[in-house]
Amino acid sequence: MTKELWINLPVKDVAMSREFFTRIGFQINDHFPGDPNVMASFFVGTKSIVLMLVAEEMFRQFTNHPIADPKLGNEVLLSIDAESREEVDQLARTVAEAGGGVASPPGDGGGGMYGFNFTDLDGHRWNVLHMG
Repeated sequence: MTKELWINLPVKDVAMSREFFTRIGFQINDHFPGDPNVMASFFVGTKSIVLMLVAEEMFRQFTNHPIADPKLGNEVLLSIDAESREEVDQLARTVAEAGGGVASPPGDGGGGMYGFNFTDLDGHRWNVLHMG
């Protein structure tokens, strides 16, 4: 069965997106042999989740389908966990400093969840949660 999950996101500028995700703490996948001008690969967390940032033109070739504009509507909400409320707060500051948009500031979300939402440089929506 499946051992890894690869999330592929189209991006306008691979180099800028690589810098953004590096700044917010994602770990570059040095074993990925792809062209760094066209793709970037990151490990997300510790459970074999791979984030692939793919130049829009190549992404279109993969899917043979138009790319939705995430700034005009939600395509997906990517959620990641945090170890503590303090980590949520720190990541919100780091995202803003790296050029991302904090869509909703850190706060209690009910049911013991504390988190915030942000958008990356291309408008993809992310959710960071601490369950405590």
